[in-house]
Amino acid sequence: MLTKDELPECPVATTVQLIGNKWKLLILRNLIYNEKQRFTDFTKSISGISKKVLTDNLRALEEDGLVEREVFAEVPPRVEYSLSTLGKSLKPILDAMWNWGNEYKGNL
Repeated sequence: MLTKDELPECPVATTVQLIGNKWKLLILRNLIYNEKQRFTDFTKSISGISKKVLTDNLRALEEDGLVEREVFAEVPPRVEYSLSTLGKSLKPILDAMWNWGNEYKGNL
C-alpha cells in the first residue's frame, strides 16, 4: 500500500492512480456486482485480459487494500477474491460510471 507521501496531492489523481486503468475498473466492476470471484471467473467475463495482466492487477488492488484474497486449503487449491471494506466504498463511483455510460449510449 502506498504511503500518503507517495500519493498525488490531488484527490482525483489519487483515485485515478488506484483504479485508473481499464482492467482494474473491470475487475472492480465484477466484484461490486458479483461479490466473490475466482480467477477463472475473471478470465471468462473480462474479454481480452491475459492471465499475467489479470494477476498483476489483482495483486496491485490487493496491495492497495481494495481487494481481499482468500485461499482455501483444498485439493486443488481454491482462491476467491472479494472487495475489502475500502473497495466497497468505490461502489458509488462505479455506479455513476455505469449510469453515465448508459446515458451516453442512449444519446447516440
